[in-house]
Amino acid sequence: MLSAEQIVEAQDGETRVLHQVEAAISAAKANASRDGRSDWLEAVRHQHRANFELWHIEDEARAPGASDSDLAGVKRRVDLINQLRNDLAEQLDRLLLGWLEPKGLPNPAAELNSESPGLIIDRLSILALKIYHTREEVERAGAPEGHAEHNMERLAILEEQRRDLAACLDALWRETLQGMRRFKHYRQLKMYNDPALNPAIYRASSRAK
Repeated sequence: MLSAEQIVEAQDGETRVLHQVEAAISAAKANASRDGRSDWLEAVRHQHRANFELWHIEDEARAPGASDSDLAGVKRRVDLINQLRNDLAEQLDRLLLGWLEPKGLPNPAAELNSESPGLIIDRLSILALKIYHTREEVERAGAPEGHAEHNMERLAILEEQRRDLAACLDALWRETLQGMRRFKHYRQLKMYNDPALNPAIYRASSRAK
């Protein structure tokens, strides 16, 4: 059900596809049946697409000359996509727990892991994007002297971090199947998008009445 190698491969493949402007529009449809992969890996790709979109929206906020109006629009989009990103990470945990339940797992007596697989996969997704863009900088034509070498060092660090994190994910899943470790579906319970919980929203609504 869960393989860190397959997850990393799916995230890297999705990153390459989404950076091709011509393919990006149809990527979601194409990936649904690509290679006959499981619904599980499609859910991984879907979560990664949210991180991809979030990454590039945030780039817009850092563009020189962005107006206050531009930044306000970006902030609203960031909030929406970040909510989706977290919702999809939670969905990954629900899928895994649903698969484990008929097997009597996770073992309720096992040691609890502080981080769920969905949150680890989210971190792997961000690392995939960092690796892709750092590799772009290594290969960037016309970059200043020393730029490629500096980014090669960064790339090596990022790839080591991803290998370590992927190994941790595999270990968590293996020990969960062995009944030695367990994880829970931890709700993120974001408040900023909820008009009933964000004071800036509900106070403004009260004043408008």
